[in-house]
Amino acid sequence: MKVLWVFAHPEPRSLNGALRDDGLRALRAMGHDVRESDLYAMGWKPVVDGDDFRHDPDERLIVGAAQEAAQAAETLSPDIRAEQEKVEWADALVLQFPMWWFGMPAILKGWFDRVFVQGFAFGIKDPATGRSRRYGDNRLCGKRAMVITTYGAREASMGPRGIHGDVEDLLFPLQHGILWYAGISVVSPVLVDAANRMSDCEYELVAKDLRERLRGLSTDGTIPFRYQDRGDYDEDLVLRPELARGQTGLRVHLERSDQVC
Repeated sequence: MKVLWVFAHPEPRSLNGALRDDGLRALRAMGHDVRESDLYAMGWKPVVDGDDFRHDPDERLIVGAAQEAAQAAETLSPDIRAEQEKVEWADALVLQFPMWWFGMPAILKGWFDRVFVQGFAFGIKDPATGRSRRYGDNRLCGKRAMVITTYGAREASMGPRGIHGDVEDLLFPLQHGILWYAGISVVSPVLVDAANRMSDCEYELVAKDLRERLRGLSTDGTIPFRYQDRGDYDEDLVLRPELARGQTGLRVHLERSDQVC
């Protein structure tokens, strides 16, 4: 399997850096072909601007249209095209980052903003229906992804009744709103709590778990997000009332939510 590891931490000697190194060694030992995008080491530019599209500064910049035109004309800036080539090459993406202020670091959000452009990761029409392909059926369909994230809070405080909110909800915008939207199937994330006070013994357990999870990257079941165009949603893209009856919230977009009605 071909794996792209996207790493978003500024310090290679950090806990995240150690886990990244362990993970890459494990994947290579398993025989996988691995490439890496170390965003801080690359000096990745996280902001979208006209230079991404060779845009005339005297004209109004309409980002979506500029993205789509530059994608079609193959005139996106070289750093974007290089990252898109890695994404297209990969069978699976590993996205590793520390959770800062309840989300991914700005540099990783900027990677998605600039790389997953209209015409590449979304904005593709179904010729049979004329509708935009989204959520499980898009240009990156067939690829897999795994999120690895660390945070300082204890596990219970990031659960369904924890003060910080459920970590699965915090990851929903990334796992569902970006990856699944683009057609990428997502395996369950690797969650590392209390990361800022981990002992050496605790690290060994976390690293062992990471290696086991990577072993199943190509075979483990994926998060059962609902597909947009397989009958679960109406024409307004609202979940049909007979599904997850009486429920609201993010979990209604999981197929298994029907089982608790």
